[in-house]
Amino acid sequence: MRRIAALGTFFIVIAMALPAAAQTQRGRSTAKPKPAAKPAPKPALQTQPGNVTCPEALGVGVRTKASFCFVLAGRDPAEGVLIDIPPNSQATLTFDIHNRHTYSEEEVRAGRGFARYSAGIGILTMSGNLLGRGAVQSEFRTVKDLFDRIGGGAGPGGVKAVAPLGREQVSIPIPSGVDRVSLLGELLDATTSAGREVATPGRPVAIISNVEVHYVPAPPKRGK
Repeated sequence: MRRIAALGTFFIVIAMALPAAAQTQRGRSTAKPKPAAKPAPKPALQTQPGNVTCPEALGVGVRTKASFCFVLAGRDPAEGVLIDIPPNSQATLTFDIHNRHTYSEEEVRAGRGFARYSAGIGILTMSGNLLGRGAVQSEFRTVKDLFDRIGGGAGPGGVKAVAPLGREQVSIPIPSGVDRVSLLGELLDATTSAGREVATPGRPVAIISNVEVHYVPAPPKRGK
């Protein structure tokens, strides 16, 4: 009898403990998990006009209002067209490249206005590493072939005789850590009424305009 009574007491204790255990389990299951931390938003791609140091400016276009800059032949990056690159984790430099043409109304009327140009430039780091190249080819027959006219000259309408001809868009990826690049003339093959012209140090090879830098800003330094 004592053994039966002990077993009965044991089952009563178990029965009393079960609801409490079930309540504890339910309490655990209804607890809301903490939401996962949201990842920091990635910096957006930004575009800004290039900060350009132009050793020889042509001027501002009458039609486009763009600033035009000569690219001179040479090998020293310090003497090229200098463009600053903002701190970034990813960057691309874009610009338009044009041939350089000297317009003469008299030669056009006399049937000697035809000209053909091929020009190439290099995009380099300040230590002289080549990042890429840009090139443009174009032909001139009439004034309508000019890409734009430049204000501030003594010609009819107050424009300069020298004008940009043709247009090619150039896009060059810039490695992270490069904060300045240089544009230098490499190749010129021009056939005009004055004869044939090639690239010589310090002379204009091409013209650039519409310089832009597209970049993802560099992440902030730790501790700031």
